[in-house]
Amino acid sequence: MLERLKLNNFNSGYDPALECSKSFVMKTCQRTIVLSYDHNPLEQINDAHIHDYLQGKEAYTYLLEIICGLKSKLVGENEIVGQFKNAYKVYVAQEQKCSNLLQIIEKLFKDAKEIRTKYLLGLSQKTYSSIARKHIVSKHKADSVLILGSGQLAEDLINQFKKKINVYISGRNTEKVQKLAKLHDLTIVPWGDSKDFEDFPFIANSIGFKGVLLDENFFNSWVQKHERKLFVDLGSPSAIKTNMDYTQGVMKLEDVFGEGAIHENHKKNQIKIARTAMEGIANKRHDIFAKKLKNNINIPNKANLAYV
Repeated sequence: MLERLKLNNFNSGYDPALECSKSFVMKTCQRTIVLSYDHNPLEQINDAHIHDYLQGKEAYTYLLEIICGLKSKLVGENEIVGQFKNAYKVYVAQEQKCSNLLQIIEKLFKDAKEIRTKYLLGLSQKTYSSIARKHIVSKHKADSVLILGSGQLAEDLINQFKKKINVYISGRNTEKVQKLAKLHDLTIVPWGDSKDFEDFPFIANSIGFKGVLLDENFFNSWVQKHERKLFVDLGSPSAIKTNMDYTQGVMKLEDVFGEGAIHENHKKNQIKIARTAMEGIANKRHDIFAKKLKNNINIPNKANLAYV
């Protein structure tokens, strides 16, 4: 069963082909993964966007590394778990889905939790949202922040800020913005005219797309209005267009990655041990699935459908 697992790993911002409708798809600020069972819907694609294609136990091990944060630029970060779970909820709700793929992903969550508990506790890697909070609240002593976006990263930012300072929110998806505002008791800033954003000296952006959300004109006006300020851009691909850097009040994603880098040797060794354990778990999971599949085949009249 596990040997039929197919994994395509793309760079962030890449949109998988429409023929992936039966596959599990997860998009993050660093990657887009397409997980399939018994077939590779993207086997005809051969370009620079794909940097990994794996099958079977190797694919499962790779997924464990992703969900445990070992493939993230902020090594050990845990925001990826929430993103993975949200993508799983979307997949479960699909009309066409693979029952075997569902089983594999469910076991993936269980195995990843075991790895984190046994080998990665105390890694102390900062998350994107916690770094944003540190710079806005601790370093700049802000009393309020405007969060742009309404996805998982935006909610992570809300949870980091709401107990410390006043939180405002604005996003293109008004329904999701209203839901977050009601859940966390936030003030909504209407989406539309970016000039409304200029009044906020501290802004954390979670929106990423191939286009321009805020341009140099916005930032020129914004910096003139505020002496004490910081704009933290966590969107990927970045949707802001400015040459300003941290010294001028703009913190970009590469700055966040640099702050979360690992240097300590004992942490590198901790990660090495975790990766070895992942390979062992993948082998064990392969054997368990193979035995289960064999037993199912030997049971008369029991269907073994790949897709439901």
